[in-house]
Amino acid sequence: MIYYQFRITMSGIAKESQEIANLVHSTSIHLLRTLRQEDSKTGLSAPRLSALSVLVFRGPVTLGDLAAAEQVRPPTMSRIVDALVELGLATRTRSKDDKRITHISSTRKGVEVMHAGRERRVRVLARAIKALDPEQREQMRSTFQLLKTALSSM
Repeated sequence: MIYYQFRITMSGIAKESQEIANLVHSTSIHLLRTLRQEDSKTGLSAPRLSALSVLVFRGPVTLGDLAAAEQVRPPTMSRIVDALVELGLATRTRSKDDKRITHISSTRKGVEVMHAGRERRVRVLARAIKALDPEQREQMRSTFQLLKTALSSM
């Protein structure tokens, strides 16, 4: 694997913190690319899978909120949702209070697809982590707990 070092200049941020942030960023991208290979087994495109993930883990949302969460325009999200509905992975429900509002939610099938995908990704990670010795695994656990703490302050 080839990792490129980038010079990052941020005033007021210690060089050590910048180096750690760069390492976390690069590793995270590499990890996501590796795990994305498992996502292809769902048969869904990355945009459809990402939108379904929002529906499964956030719950029912409006088209506008889903488009904002996925950083796309509403017409683009409408086409993605149309496909998810056609595949039986999502449903549209009109608001009882305001008929102009439609809520989009995942179906049971959508939830099953997401959970099966998550299990595949976790299984890939678990195999890689299993190859480490016990001390390294504990160090990894501690590191990610620290990262989780750091991220909670953002």
